[in-house]
Amino acid sequence: MARTDRLMRLMDTIRRLPQPVTAERLAQESGVSLRQLYRDIATLRAGGALIDGAAGVGYTLTEDPALPPHSFTRLEIEALSLAISSLEHISDSVLSEAGTNALARIIATLPDEQARQAMHTVTRTWRRPDTRPPVKIDMNLLREACWEEFSLIITYRDIQNRITNRVIWPLGMSYGDDVLLLLAHCQLRNDYRHFHVSRIETIERHAESFRPKRVALLRDYVAQRKREPASQQDEGDRVLGTRSGHPG
Repeated sequence: MARTDRLMRLMDTIRRLPQPVTAERLAQESGVSLRQLYRDIATLRAGGALIDGAAGVGYTLTEDPALPPHSFTRLEIEALSLAISSLEHISDSVLSEAGTNALARIIATLPDEQARQAMHTVTRTWRRPDTRPPVKIDMNLLREACWEEFSLIITYRDIQNRITNRVIWPLGMSYGDDVLLLLAHCQLRNDYRHFHVSRIETIERHAESFRPKRVALLRDYVAQRKREPASQQDEGDRVLGTRSGHPG
C-alpha cells in the first residue's frame, strides 16, 4: 500500500473507532506492524494532526479546522459520486438536491488533483424505468418526524382502497426499486406497519412525542423480525402494511 494511502487509512481508522483506541487495534485495522504504526503516528503528528496519547495508553484524534482538507482515494471519490448521483432516481427532489450540494462542498475541500478526479468520474448510474408512484405529502415533514421523534396524523388509502385516519410513530423509511416504504408503529393497530408513502393522502404533525420509546420500539421490531421465517421477513420489507402476512 502506498504511504499516502496508508496514512489516510490510519486517520480514517482513528476517526471511526471509539477513542481512545489502542496501538494494537490501530495496527490490526491498518494492516501494519506496531513499529510501522508508531512511525505513521509520528508522521501524522508532524503533518499537523492533533493526535493525543501514547503507546500502551491509546490514541485520541482532535479534529482541527486549520488542518489540511480531507483526502479521498480515487475509488472513494467514484463511490461518493455514484451514490449521490443515484439519488435522482428515487423521486425525492429535495433529498437529491441535498446530496448534490453536499458533494459540491466535499469537492471544494479536496486538493486540486482529487477535485479534478471528482469532476471526471467514470462510473455512471443506470436509470431503470420510472415505476415509483408519485408522493403526495410533504416529505420534509415526514423526515423531520423521524428525526425529531414526534407522532403524525395520516390519512391512508390501503391496498383495498379503504381510507383510514391513523396516529403513527414514524421510525424510518426504506427506498426500494419501485416503492418508498415507511416503518411506523400504528396506534390504530397497536403494532408495527409498513406504509406505502405514495398511499398516504394527508399528513399532519401531532403533539405527542415518542422519543423515550424509540430505542425500545426498534429493538422490539428487530426481535420480532428475527422470529419470523425468512420468506415472511423478505415480504414484510417490501409489501404494504404487513407483519407476518397481515394487512395494515
